[in-house]
Amino acid sequence: MTTLTPTASSVTTTIGPAPAPTRPPARTPDRTPARAPVHPAGDPAGPARHRPTSVSTALRIAMPSLFALRSRAALARRPRATTVLAAIALGAVVLAAAWPTLFTAVDPLSTDPVALNREPSAEHPLGTDYLGRDLYSRIIHGARYSLTIGVTATAVAVLVGLVIGLLAGIIGGRLDTLLSRVIDVLASFPSILLALVVIGITGTGIVNLALTLGIATVPTYARVVRAQTRRVVRSEYVAQARTFGLPALPLVARHVLPNALGVLPVIATIELGSAIIGAASLSFLGLGPQPPTPEWGSILADSRDFLSIAPWTGIVAGLVLTLTVVSANVLGRAFKGVYERRTA
Repeated sequence: MTTLTPTASSVTTTIGPAPAPTRPPARTPDRTPARAPVHPAGDPAGPARHRPTSVSTALRIAMPSLFALRSRAALARRPRATTVLAAIALGAVVLAAAWPTLFTAVDPLSTDPVALNREPSAEHPLGTDYLGRDLYSRIIHGARYSLTIGVTATAVAVLVGLVIGLLAGIIGGRLDTLLSRVIDVLASFPSILLALVVIGITGTGIVNLALTLGIATVPTYARVVRAQTRRVVRSEYVAQARTFGLPALPLVARHVLPNALGVLPVIATIELGSAIIGAASLSFLGLGPQPPTPEWGSILADSRDFLSIAPWTGIVAGLVLTLTVVSANVLGRAFKGVYERRTA
């Protein structure tokens, strides 16, 4: 049997179906984004992000941001128009209380039986009351009484509240508990009701009214001073001062008292308006300065029987009282914002 060995030149014949032709694999398209050509430094044809940033360009970019920040800070420090107007109004009231003759030379107590409930005129800019007294002069001179009562009441409340708050915050213990309970009892009564009770015991008058309003608002200041004092006493620098042997009195004078007094001017300015309107309310009830004293509350009380025929006798005094109280509150809120920014 002869075996045939195929060679490279031999042809092999296969019987059966021919095999399917094999296709080459499909090429996947290259989706890699083309890179931008890199331009040499200083080439003007290159994009801006490839150019070196000069100092002048950086300044032009940064200066608007710096100016915006400075303008925002300046606007935050600049007082608002309402604050300026409130300061002007309250300053005018203080000036009228200090020098009433600067605004008018008319005697607020002089009567004129011929000019009863006269309308505003050139001779009487705000008209006259039921006794012929000049309302403009009475309101100008009344600023002294209303503002004096309000400032005195606020000063009494600040001093008494400061002492109580310092004692309760520094000493602590049973004294703190006792003083806190006393303050809670005083705060449970409305200030006007407490003032009515005290005036019923001490009697009417400017001094009694100022002291009464001051005692009625003591809890507000005592609580704030106590909280501030306890926070300062527990601080690290006070503990270090005690470690170095600093006596109690210099410790309170150098560290505790300045920090406790920081918030008091803010509260006092806000509470000044409350004291003024409280004094006017009690004077309206006949518990303040007695007639013919030209106090704003007594002016309102004198005009209540004549509002139907002479409404200007009560409207002007009420507007002046409202303007003074609102101005004090606006200034107090402005001081509060300044204090919060400084302590933030």
